[in-house]
This record gives sequence, C-alpha cells and structure tokens, in this order.
Amino acid sequence: MGEKEYTIDTLSKIPQIWLPVVSHSRDKVAFYFDKTGIIEMYVCDLRTNGINQVSHGECPRALRAGFVWTIDDRDIIFAKDKYGNENHDLIKINVASGKTDSLTNTPEYQEYAADTSSDSRFLAMISTRKGQLNLFRLDLQSKEVIELTDHANPTWGGCSWNPKHDWIAYDVNETKDMRNMDIWLVRTDGSEKKRIVSVKEGSQDTVARWNKDGKLLAFTTDANGVKQAGIYNLETGETKLLGKLEYEETAADFSDDGKKLVCLRNCEATVFPVIYDVETGNCEETQYPKGIAMSVQFALDDRFLVSAINTPTIPSAFVAYDIGNRKIKYLIEPQYGEVDSKFFVMPEYVKYESFDGVQIPAIVYKPKDIFEGKKLPALIMPHGGPTAQYFYDFHIMGQILANEGYVLLLPNVRGSTGYGRKFQDMNLMDWGGADLEDVVAGAKYLKALPYVDKAKLGVFGGSYGGFMTFLAVTKKPDLWAAAVAWIGISHLKTFYERSQPHFRYFVRMHLGDPEKNSKLWEDRSALNYAQNLRCPLLMVHGKNDPRCPVEESRQFRDKLIELGKKEGADFEYVEFGDEGHGAYTDMTMRTRTFKILIDFFNRKLKN
Repeated sequence: MGEKEYTIDTLSKIPQIWLPVVSHSRDKVAFYFDKTGIIEMYVCDLRTNGINQVSHGECPRALRAGFVWTIDDRDIIFAKDKYGNENHDLIKINVASGKTDSLTNTPEYQEYAADTSSDSRFLAMISTRKGQLNLFRLDLQSKEVIELTDHANPTWGGCSWNPKHDWIAYDVNETKDMRNMDIWLVRTDGSEKKRIVSVKEGSQDTVARWNKDGKLLAFTTDANGVKQAGIYNLETGETKLLGKLEYEETAADFSDDGKKLVCLRNCEATVFPVIYDVETGNCEETQYPKGIAMSVQFALDDRFLVSAINTPTIPSAFVAYDIGNRKIKYLIEPQYGEVDSKFFVMPEYVKYESFDGVQIPAIVYKPKDIFEGKKLPALIMPHGGPTAQYFYDFHIMGQILANEGYVLLLPNVRGSTGYGRKFQDMNLMDWGGADLEDVVAGAKYLKALPYVDKAKLGVFGGSYGGFMTFLAVTKKPDLWAAAVAWIGISHLKTFYERSQPHFRYFVRMHLGDPEKNSKLWEDRSALNYAQNLRCPLLMVHGKNDPRCPVEESRQFRDKLIELGKKEGADFEYVEFGDEGHGAYTDMTMRTRTFKILIDFFNRKLKN
C-alpha cells in the first residue's frame, strides 16, 4: 500500500443529505444538507428542479429528530436541542420567507414533531413533558398543548394523522409482553383511544401512514418472522399483509390514488424500494443502484419515487426514480466534496461462522492496493443499537481507515436487524454474551486474512458498540492491542438508573428486571472486570449524552485510576462539552472525533 491519498479533514467533510420529506402537494421535497459546512434546511421544487436554502443557521447542529410539513406546505416544523442533550424544542420555519417561530420552550423535555392536521391548525407531537413519551396536540396559533395519551409505556415509533377522519394512529404496547407493539387510534381531542392492529401477541406492529382518503392505514409487522407491510381498512377493520416473507420489508408511502404502496426491501444489507399493488398484492421491484435508499416517497402525480441514496462509492445523493421508465434521475448529483470519485474502495459483504455455527454477516473494508507480504493492522467495530444494522453503503469510517492503511470489519452480530425476528431476538437476556462471542469470532476471521497482522488487532464502537468494546477488553483481554470505547456503557444498573423512562423500557425489554436479573446485569457490566484491561484504551464521550450518560465513561476511568492505571500511559480520556450521543451528522464534530480515534490507533497499532 502507498501513501495516504487524502487527509481526514478532506474525507470527513464530504457533504451529506438527510431525511428528505415530500410535501403534501407532492411537488416539493425538503431535506437537510450540510454543503455549507453546517446542517441547513433546503427545499427542491420537483417541477423545476430548483433548490432553495430555507434556513440560515437555525437548524440543529446534530440530528436526532425529523421534521414535518404543514398540510398547506407553507411551513416546516423541526426539532432543535442544545449541545446534543436531545431536549428538543419545536420550531416552525416558513418555506418562502425563512422566518421562524418557536412553538415550544421546554428545555427540560424531549419533544418531536409527528404529523399535522388536515386544516394545518394542529401538530401531533411526542413529548416527555408528563414523564413517559406520550402523544400531545399542539395548537400552531395559540401554542396551547393538550395531552392525548397517558400510556405507562412509550408511544415511540410511527404516528399519522388521518386526513379525513377524527383519528390519529400511533404505536404503543399495553400488554405484559414488552416485545409487543400494537397500533392504536386516539381521537384528535384525546376523548377516546382504542387498539386497532395486533397481528399477534408479541409482534411489533408499527404505523407507516394513511392514504389520501383516510380509509387505509399502511403499517409494518414482524408477526411472521420477518418484517412485512400490512394495510388496515378503517371502515371494515380488516387487515391485509403483503409480500412473500423472503426479505425484510417496511411500509413507506401510499401513492396519491391509494392504489400503490411503496416499501423498502432489506436484502443482504442493501435496501431498495419495491412497489405493491394494494388490491392484487403484486410486487414490482425497482432498478436502484446497489446500496441503500432512504425516506422513499411518491411524487409528481405518482410518476416518481423520491429518496436519498448512497452506495459504497456514492457518499450521498438525492434522486427521483421514474417508475414508468425505470430509471434514476439525480436531483442532487453524488456529493464527493474535494475527493476524486475514483478514490473510494469497494467493500466486501461476507459471512463468517461464530462459535456455535451461526453465520454472521459483515462488511469488510481494506486498502485498494496491498503489497504482497504486507501485514496491516485491523479493527473490528461492533455497531450501536443493539437493534441496528451495518449496510452495504457509504461508510465514512471504513473509507478513512482504508485510506490510513487499516482493515475494518463491520459485523452484524446476533441482535442486529435486517435478518428476521429470530436473529434479532438472539441477544435477548444476553447482552454481551453470545453477541460478544460473535465479535471474538470476527477477530478470528480477521486474523485468518493473509494481509492482517495478528498482533495488531483493535476494537472500537459507539453506544452499544461502546458497551461491547468495554466488555471485549475486560472479558477477552488477550485479543486486543488497542481499543476505543466511544459513548459507551460500563455498568448496566448505573446506566439504567440514569436513563429516561423510555430508555429504561428499552433496557428492560432486552434484559428483564434489574433486580430479578441482577446476576446477569452484573455479569455483563465491564466495570466489574476493569482489572482485566491489558491493552491501551481510549474513552470518548459527549458531556450532554442522554442515551449513554457521560458518567458511564467517567466511572470506568475512575476505576482504572483506583486500580493504579495511569492516564496517558494505560488509558486516555476525552470528553466533549458541546456534544451529546455522538455527532456523525455534524461535520466539525465528526472531523474532530475521527482525528482523535485515528491518531490513537496510529500511535498504538503502527509503532
């Protein structure tokens, strides 16, 4: 392998497009874009292809929430927090003038825009202002807020305001099975609520959206083992499921005439749209590039699908897919920043065998040209979640590390989404158990590659990946030459005690009651095994992180000092005062973090 072609600054500052949302008239689309160096709101007129910047510094610095159009398409309502604390306030911005209006001022609560009423008078929002995440109605003129639901369990997930009837559809669980999720309706004044979809006990049934006449509700269910789209008929109460259960599919959007439903198919870590005929159930596959499509919606009289895309070598682009001609048209060309498009490496999608024979899908990045006999340092990066997935898409860290001369393995360990409910449930009551063994098997896979230096293997990850990193270096200490725990969790009970109600629900759903399962919780807490640490460890954490509180890294650092470890020699610690749960979506923050991570690994694995 030769010299590095680009700096970390150059690679991490490639512009990104996020969260495109088509207007209700289906002729405009709003999206976040950071081509100026910070996230701003833009609107594209699909009839003229004209793109206007709507915001000028008012948008969130890092993204943890989406936005919605008002029904009249005059305004967009987005969420903005402070320094990454995720206590979002809601802001309305006028598309024509850029004028903003603060709708809420609740710095102690999390609030999310969900959907707007058909008269553009009200906003359905999800908020923690009464403790648990529940559904509220905000008057956009008077700013009066009323509570619509008061469930003990969180109302996270989908929410859709019926355009013709006095109902809002949303997700919640009211059964004893914490893995269950049903679809409910609530009157728009909160006077009545009822459950309408429960495909079977324990299934996850989640709202997508109503069709234009308000008769049909699209949803997604995993009742049959893989995610598939469903349709609920408001008039008859009947449900209809679509698809052949060959791949995971999630419902996305009805066509304007209500005859088609577009879904996103997840097939071996690639994601692309498929279009179902609502009446017959027939399915048409689209011709998208091999990568992932995001936020797909119908547009322009149902003639086009609009979405963001990226592939391993296309960092970000915005496209319209001509359904009739089956061709992609770029509304915003692929964004490469200052990088030559031919520079990027093409990763490999592989599967390796874990300790018990389970096949673990993974993505492998490596430099383009590896000289014969060259031995490279290698890294394994467990993902967050744990219910998340690595895709065959543009992975900035993969490209940066390949450019720096590393091999990187991105494993979809058991517990990952995208491979069916059985695989996803394999780490229930077992965080840091068999999924950690999948990481160990990934390390063995890397060591078997002829161009990997077996003595220079590192592990790093963020969020749940940080939890796994802490456990990997304390329970499997002999494997690693260096490690980075980024926004990680070091002790499950302290993490739980510091968490908000909706996060506590998620943890109990996966690990059971903290007292009844105390032995398990303690066994899977790396803080209890800190004395086993042997490799150099870097901890990086945002001070305002509400998901994995910064105290989780602080207490591990303090434990190492108590054990006689020396900061600067045995471990390193970095804390960001202006950041929360990571900042991939902020150009400056991601550049800063990437530099720190790469510098650490270069010092520890290349000398």
